[in-house]
Parts: sequence; structure tokens; C-alpha cells
Amino acid sequence: MKLTKIFIEFYNNEKASGFILILCTVVSMILANSPAQDQYIAIWHFTIAGSSVVHWINDGLMAIFFLLIGLELEREIYRGELSNFRTASFPVMAAIGGMIVPAAVYWIFNFGSATQSGAGIPMATDIAFALGILSLLGKRVPPSLKIFLAALAVIDDLGAIIVIAIFYTGQIIWMNLAAALSIFLLLLLMNRMHFRTLLPYLAGGIIMWYFMLHSGVHATISGVLLAFAIPFNSEDKKSPSYSLQHFLHKPVAFLVLPLFALANTSVVIGSNWLEGLLHANSLGIMAGLIFGKPVGIVLFSFIAVYSGLSILPGKVNWKHLIGIGLLGGIGFTMSIFITLLAFEQEELITISKIAILLASLTSGALGYFWLRMTLPHASHEINHESKS
Repeated sequence: MKLTKIFIEFYNNEKASGFILILCTVVSMILANSPAQDQYIAIWHFTIAGSSVVHWINDGLMAIFFLLIGLELEREIYRGELSNFRTASFPVMAAIGGMIVPAAVYWIFNFGSATQSGAGIPMATDIAFALGILSLLGKRVPPSLKIFLAALAVIDDLGAIIVIAIFYTGQIIWMNLAAALSIFLLLLLMNRMHFRTLLPYLAGGIIMWYFMLHSGVHATISGVLLAFAIPFNSEDKKSPSYSLQHFLHKPVAFLVLPLFALANTSVVIGSNWLEGLLHANSLGIMAGLIFGKPVGIVLFSFIAVYSGLSILPGKVNWKHLIGIGLLGGIGFTMSIFITLLAFEQEELITISKIAILLASLTSGALGYFWLRMTLPHASHEINHESKS
């Protein structure tokens, strides 16, 4: 399968972002547990225009991340892996399984308790980390497997967005929500009228974000809505959607996500952190990500193929899918984001973050070593192709 130029750019940016996220996480946790702890944490709680720095990052900059996710999803629908039913059904089914089963695992541990609202935490996959780990295997990874993981993670992000919109919305202020949706409809109308100048869409998106922020619905949802309002033309690389996606890749990969990682992994590890990992919430997160993710992804992929709904991508086998399922357990960015929406108690948020980090590290290591054992060596692939 031939990789398109935009996918190669996307893959390489996500790969680099994954490594930077790892570095930022390590640095942040070291500083948060060093003699400079108070000064470091104070940076993120410094108030600007009535809100803390971490609040501006989570509600402001992350809207740009969600805008990029929406643009990538739009591209996949119009000209990528999701552009026809036969190819789209496979990653869609895998992603659905990768969300339902982890949430069910979490519920087994937490149903009826005060922490059952955290069921959305293990549903997420961090696309930057997952592609970063996969890239370590180099040319041994078939292009179809890279595309499958990217499509799976993008659909997974869409699922997380839907979960946030439905289950993690507070008390709704209807006037502000109506204003935000009215602006969205106006932008859609501009799209239909073939208005292609990008600046008015961005200006409208900022106003829509403001009203969404004050509506009770999480402000980052405005990023996704804006993405689908911006004109897309699969035949025109100068279309507003294509141009904006191309522009946002590097700022998101090298600024937005690293700042999110630094601000949200400044976790102070207390003396009782091991005891906290035995809490039902922590067990649900770790079991959901480490076991629920691969089981859900592989099980629903199996159903899709053997029901005749889908076919396995070229050069991909079931052993490879187990490895991708394990990499799917790298929750990180989206899992931490949903944690902040699900819980209010600082201690519960902290131990949830530790559980997410440990589960993501475990899933990443298991996925890497599994694929390293099951993927053919690059030299073997080259010899095989030259003979054929």
C-alpha cells in the first residue's frame, strides 16, 4: 500500500511528538518531586486573566489539538482509510471494541461506587505515543499496519470526543450553547456558499469557543465543530482544511501537547501511592488499558472479518493486531484529559494519573516487544520482495 505524502508527514510528526511527550513527562515528574516542587507547580497555577495557566492549556490550547483531530478525521472520511465502507469498517469496528471493552472492565471494578464516572478514562488511545513506539520498529512495520493504527487512533479520539460531549458535560447554560451552535451553523452556511477564505472561519471558531466555554459543554468540542465547518476539497491541496491541517501539525506536536504533558504530569508522588494503586479506580484504569484495550480491539476485529463485514489489510495478520491492541492501551493525553473532567478531588486525580502513566508504559513496552517478535526482519522483507 502506497503512503500518501500527507500521511507520511502526519506519521513523522506524531512519531517525533511521542518522543517529546515522553521527555516532557519525565522532566515534569522529576521537577514535581524535587526540591523545586513548590515553585514548579506554582507555574501552572499562576493566574492570567482570571484563569490558571493549566486551565488555559486544557480549555484553550487543547481546543487547537481537537481542531487538528477533526481535520484529520475529515481527511480520512473524504480521501483516506474511512473513504469507503469496506476499508473503513475494519478500523471502526476495532476502535469500537477498543472503547467498549475497557469501559466495561472499568465498570466491573467501580460500578455503583463514587468513581464509576471514570469509565471513559481507559477508552482513549494516545496517537502520538502509539505511533512513536511503532516507529521504533522501523521498516519492519508494513505501511498498512501504520495506516490501520493511525485510523484506529483517530476514530478512538472521535469516540472520546463523543463521550466527553455526552457524559462529561456539566450544567448547561442554554443561551451560550445556542449562541455557539448558531455560529457553527453560520460557518456551515459559509462552507455551502463556497466561501474559502480561512480567516473568517478562524475568527468564528474563536467566538464559538468562547460561548462553548461558558455553556457547560467542554470548550474543546468547538475545535471539532470548527474542523467540519472548514471547506475540504480532496482534489485541491490549497483547500482551507488541507492548508490549516498542514500548518497545525508542528505547533500541536511541538507546543500544545508538550505543554499539556508538562502541566498535567506534575504529579507529586506521595508515600501512599502504592496503596492508591490498589483502589478500585486505579485497578479499573490499569486493567482497562492493559487488558481491555487489546481484547476489545482484537475481538471486534475478529467479528468484523469473520462476519464478512471487513477484510484484513494487506500484510497484516492476527499476531500484528495483538501488538496494535497492546499499543492501543497507551492512554496518556486523552485519558488524563478525561480524568480531569471525571473527578474533582485532587488526590483521586493524582492517583488516576499515576495509574494511567504506569498502564501506558506497560502497554507500550508489551506492544513493542510483541511486535518485535512477530514482525519480519527488514532484510527478510527486502529479500522476499526482490525474489517476487
